[in-house]
Amino acid sequence: MRRIAAILLLFPLILPASLFAAEDAVLPGYSTAASRTQRDWETRFRALPSPDNQREYMRHLSARPHHVGSAYDKDNAEWILANFKQWGLDAHIETFDVLFPTPKTRMVEMLEPTRFTAKLDEPVVAADPTSSQKSEQIPTYNAYSIDGDVTGPLVFVNYGLPEDYERLERLGISVKGAIVIAKYWHSWRGIKPKVAAEHGAIGCLIYTDPHDDGYFVDDVFPDGPMRNANGVQRGSVMDFASSSPGDPLTPGIGAVPGAKRLDRKDAKSITKIPVLPISYGDAQPLLAALKGPVAPEDWRGALPITYHIGPGPAKVHLKVESNWDIKPVRDIIARIPGTDAADQWIIRGNHHDAWVNGAEDPISGQVALLEEARALGELLKQGWKPRRTIIYCAWDGEEPMLLGSTEWVETHAEELRQHAAVYINTDGNGRGPLAMGGSHTLEQFMNGVARDISDPETKLSVWKRRQLSDLAEAAPDDRDELRHRADLRLTPLGSGTDFTAFLDHLGIATLDLGYGGEDPGGIYHSIYDDFYWYTHFSDSDFVYGRALSQTVGTAVMRLADADVLPLDFNGLADTVHQYSKQLQKLLNDRQAEVKERNQQIEDGVFQATFDPRRPTVAPKKEDVPPHLNFAPFDNAADALTRSADRYGKALAKAQARFGDAAAVAAQTEVNRMLISSERRLTDPEGLPRRPWYKHMLYAPGVYTGYGPKTVPSVREAIELKHYAEANSEIVRVAKVLHQEAELVDQAAAALEKMAAQ
Repeated sequence: MRRIAAILLLFPLILPASLFAAEDAVLPGYSTAASRTQRDWETRFRALPSPDNQREYMRHLSARPHHVGSAYDKDNAEWILANFKQWGLDAHIETFDVLFPTPKTRMVEMLEPTRFTAKLDEPVVAADPTSSQKSEQIPTYNAYSIDGDVTGPLVFVNYGLPEDYERLERLGISVKGAIVIAKYWHSWRGIKPKVAAEHGAIGCLIYTDPHDDGYFVDDVFPDGPMRNANGVQRGSVMDFASSSPGDPLTPGIGAVPGAKRLDRKDAKSITKIPVLPISYGDAQPLLAALKGPVAPEDWRGALPITYHIGPGPAKVHLKVESNWDIKPVRDIIARIPGTDAADQWIIRGNHHDAWVNGAEDPISGQVALLEEARALGELLKQGWKPRRTIIYCAWDGEEPMLLGSTEWVETHAEELRQHAAVYINTDGNGRGPLAMGGSHTLEQFMNGVARDISDPETKLSVWKRRQLSDLAEAAPDDRDELRHRADLRLTPLGSGTDFTAFLDHLGIATLDLGYGGEDPGGIYHSIYDDFYWYTHFSDSDFVYGRALSQTVGTAVMRLADADVLPLDFNGLADTVHQYSKQLQKLLNDRQAEVKERNQQIEDGVFQATFDPRRPTVAPKKEDVPPHLNFAPFDNAADALTRSADRYGKALAKAQARFGDAAAVAAQTEVNRMLISSERRLTDPEGLPRRPWYKHMLYAPGVYTGYGPKTVPSVREAIELKHYAEANSEIVRVAKVLHQEAELVDQAAAALEKMAAQ
């Protein structure tokens, strides 16, 4: 029995009571009467999405490879457009011309101590019909790797993270002039060649170890879901976190036809060294040929070899050349016009391009989006009309690095700043609990939606299943909050998919949603991510696809129809206080760590523990990190807490007036302020050394990529030992928090005036 099944036995009577309570509750941002009407429309909507429709959409969209610039990518865009129009939506395609390199030459050879040539190929699997579409499949490669032809000794660098190179330094090993081989996972792939180049490496290979994604986890494809010995993870290695996503030749501006382009040599986001992904079948002979120190225990994978670090005696030749072509990306944009608040936009997106057939990534999310759009079209025929304008977007070029969404946002930046209220993103879907990430002003709202959706497997609400799943894995210190906090926390967002330009660049309140956790993957960015794999090992009956349509569609409708946008600032204020505590703990831990290490150096610990058979280099003393003044941050967080409390009380008093003719002007003014509330958390100057990223609370990490860094300018300054910068950034973050508190106070005052009329 699975742990979740055991938990269910403890709650046989909770479901009906909780559902009835949710159905009776007045929705935030609605009057009582409007809430009843809204819940009726939502109930009708949730009955419409069809698993069978989603299966057929996936069968069509994933029938052939459809990477950027391919014939089937264009066919899919036109097919999606035709469906949007058939369902009654006003739709069109917007095209952007972008730099999209494709592989021309790929070679990995071991020259010493024996000769070996990597296959660099994913073979046909007899049981899998579309794996044979060889002429249309883009070969295994890393997009935006610089061209190169290099030869050097091989060094194993674990996951290729900064801390791994610190470990190598302690072992007395340099990668200067070497080709490194790193494992996938534990960071975005582009971090691995970035850090390697910073340490003097001349080339980089990336492989997936079976310990993380292979036979150590589960049976391999086609007998199971995991990556087989020949599977390779394609993917972009564009250094977007240090510069920006989107077209490298038009950074910060839309890549519209005729746009002025940089010369490729001036593009900051292309790697500094050549990089290529390989399978663990190709990696094993290379790793087996390494000598030098045995890798630390936590570096070792599941291959049947002793993991050594090198350098050598393995000597490797790596050659990478690409076709550096300009290709079109096609975004399909569909609009449902609003009524009395048509100038406020609720935007919903998922991408349609894939590295190969892409059934899981991204078509499983795209088919949910399509069913939402079809269902909303049906409601329009029944008389439903949203107050706000709803925009559905099927993005192209996400896989190479958010090309279509970024160029669209940059092109329409001024319109979006004026009109965009919320962006909701998905990027693939699976089986399991609902994952909820996003802006913390939407925390209460999204928890409310999750309480109204039924989980297909457990029949609990998806909120309750998420809570219980988290409890099953929680550390002891987190269990009390999970049991007693009114709302589950949203995960902060970093990057890696199409919400990035909306949130990090323009400051548009954002949600990123999806179901998963029960299907371990194993075919990510390979030719085996296709209809056969998905219908055998993932959401095979598409009930979670239906749940995703119900979840996101409900959120879209609830945002679009509310009298006052259902944003809440108590969750934001609470989260900001949490971030302050985390930053202060980070600094305190660094101070204690440096003090202890310096003391051990003085005590002679490293000399006493030196093993001449496994030599290491003792660390050097360093200055203890100084005190930082967090008072401005904490004072601003306290101001935001007071404003949030005032706003919540004012909203409760004014809610009875929502929808009154006399309150329309006040509602319009409050909504205008609420739309700009996420913008207030941005700074026009952007983050240090990467001005495209303007949000002061969320950003992808310079050395994590997809992974989020909260309060990034302060956190990364501490991590990089830029302590003077950290102090100045604390002041800058405090300024935007005070600006947010002032806006929330203004909105509260408007609601108080409305309630008093």
